[in-house]
Amino acid sequence: MKKYFILFALSLFIFKSSQAQQKLKIVATASMIADMAKNIAGDKMDVVCIVPIGGDPHTYEPTPRDVKLVVSGDIILMNGLTFEGWLTELIKNSGTKAKTYTVTKDINAITAVDHANSTDPHAWMDFTLGYQYILNIKNALIENDPDNKVYYEARHDAYLEQLKAADKYVMNKIKTIPEARRILITSHDAFQYYGRRYGIRLEAVMGVSTDAEIKISDRTRLDKVIRASKVPAVFIESTINPKFLEQVSKDHNIVIGGELYADSIGDEDSDAPTYIDMLKHNTDVIVAALTKQESAPVEEEHEQNSLAVKIVLYGILGALCIGGFLLMLFRVKD
Repeated sequence: MKKYFILFALSLFIFKSSQAQQKLKIVATASMIADMAKNIAGDKMDVVCIVPIGGDPHTYEPTPRDVKLVVSGDIILMNGLTFEGWLTELIKNSGTKAKTYTVTKDINAITAVDHANSTDPHAWMDFTLGYQYILNIKNALIENDPDNKVYYEARHDAYLEQLKAADKYVMNKIKTIPEARRILITSHDAFQYYGRRYGIRLEAVMGVSTDAEIKISDRTRLDKVIRASKVPAVFIESTINPKFLEQVSKDHNIVIGGELYADSIGDEDSDAPTYIDMLKHNTDVIVAALTKQESAPVEEEHEQNSLAVKIVLYGILGALCIGGFLLMLFRVKD
């Protein structure tokens, strides 16, 4: 009996091990996509990411580890729209048999201003376009694992409701910023989709890619915008050196409004450990900085009124002094 029990336990262990080995692996290029995939895949697939959290997918240089990662994958999820210029060569050199899916499929992309015949890849910055991302991810998972179709559909639908709620949150928060102050100055042009959806004007140091060099004309343009709009803050990004914008803030005597996440979510200890948290955090930071200075005109008016009162008081005091002096003179003459 004991012998049969041991054989049964061993066979059960082997069965579970084979199940674990059969679990498909998703390789995502960027952390936002990986987080979306985890929400839909649940415990049915493993999800790994090529570009580490905090890394810049625009300028990323693949490593030998990434070759092994791609080879071991069954599904590759890429953003496309010129975001991962290094991926084609990595896939080619690895010889992987994984199927590649572009999660921005069927999205009407914004044309990039700084590069001819190219598009803005940052479509995830609009939650309503995030709906298309997760639809494409769900379809990719079902195509590779049709037996769990109902599971993936249920998780997709639940996640979609979360994105819809987050979209309303961002929309309502941005509306609290006075229209004249809805100007967002960032390191690179990653927020055009965000601005188009939520009603905020974008001005960036660089274009849609972070590998471009900053030109004198870029600085001149920003200076004009800041002077004309009296914008109270500029914003740095988690994956880009803040040195240039720090200098701009000093030169114009305005504040760094905070750090935004554009091309990567944050780590587990940050305020943006997920895709949803990323855009909500960005919104909270933007709103706080662009509305904080709203009380400045009131304070300035108060200071002006105080100065006027002081001038009147000093005038009265001066008149009294002069009057007293003249009275003393008349008495002396008398």
